[in-house]
Amino acid sequence: MSTFLDPAILFFVFGLLAGGVRSNLEIPPPIARFLSLYLLMALGLKGGFALAASGLTAQVTLSLLAALGLAVVIPAIGYALLRRFLNGYDAAAIAATYGSVSAVTFITAVQYLDTHAVAYGGHMAAAMALMESPAIVMAVLLANLARQRERRAAGLAADAAHPAPRLRHILHESFTDGAQLLLLGAMLVGILTGEAGQAAMKPFAADLFKGMLAFFLLDMGLLAARHMGDLRGKSPWLLAYALCGPLAHATLALGLAAALGLPPGNGALLMVLAASASYIAVPAVVRVAIPEANPSLY
Repeated sequence: MSTFLDPAILFFVFGLLAGGVRSNLEIPPPIARFLSLYLLMALGLKGGFALAASGLTAQVTLSLLAALGLAVVIPAIGYALLRRFLNGYDAAAIAATYGSVSAVTFITAVQYLDTHAVAYGGHMAAAMALMESPAIVMAVLLANLARQRERRAAGLAADAAHPAPRLRHILHESFTDGAQLLLLGAMLVGILTGEAGQAAMKPFAADLFKGMLAFFLLDMGLLAARHMGDLRGKSPWLLAYALCGPLAHATLALGLAAALGLPPGNGALLMVLAASASYIAVPAVVRVAIPEANPSLY
């Protein structure tokens, strides 16, 4: 029970309750955006400092390869399952959402491990960055294939007025996304500055972290409560995937972590990354790259 009495988690629950009773409590969008960027910067610095201390070992390499493998396998499995009861565009968009990762979920898990003194590698922040883009690229490729099939079936040539997004544009948008770039940049700063940088940034990146996380999770609770009504009238199979998919993905990561002999902390974070879903980066890209998909679903 003490696990759920963590202040950050309780603020998330409070946000759910406040949103549920339709309170006018809200976090202004610019402040919510700043909190998100702060958490990513602090997390990147923490990962960089840890990497500077440990170096690129065999265990670090194994963890990164495992993360990259999951980033490809999870959206592929998701698309194959979702395609049974959804059109190709919606299946690709939702598979990308669940195949990518949530930085905030990862940050919350890191804070949990810190609170319970469970050791983990700072390189897991790099694993998170690696896992964000593959699902997006796969979704766009699948959507382009669906468009080509539809046009061939209709006997139409390529539409010059509505060309499919080019792969290089999608790759550029994926890899230069502001949030991901900040995470990688902060990690690089941490690696370059090492122990001296860690001491200098401690008041900013460590002492303030818990309070900022609690404030951000309050906003997440409010946001989740406002969108609960969107679940009405959806396919029961879609809801089943939404509930069971993350558990299956985490189980897959658990088996992989056990097979590779990863330490408990790294294995737990790999499971969290596999189970999480993107609610910022993927929807922003998919809305432009796959306009045929239903935004209320993904």
